[in-house]
Amino acid sequence: MTHAYTAVYTQSEGWWIGFIEEVPGAMSQGATLQECQTNLREALTLMLEVQREDLEKELEGHTVSRELLVLA
Repeated sequence: MTHAYTAVYTQSEGWWIGFIEEVPGAMSQGATLQECQTNLREALTLMLEVQREDLEKELEGHTVSRELLVLA
């Protein structure tokens, strides 16, 4: 499944700082723009994995209904 997010990058004091507009707390940095982009992808991936794992534990024993929610 493919998801799209908006990454924003800014340079400050020689470092590139990146964050994802749609996901609070998803941010990273790097010495180069490319390094920052790579680090941000990894950070977002890990955040989403942890969120899913935490939610699965929280939902154990509950009846759950899931749907794919697509926004245009």
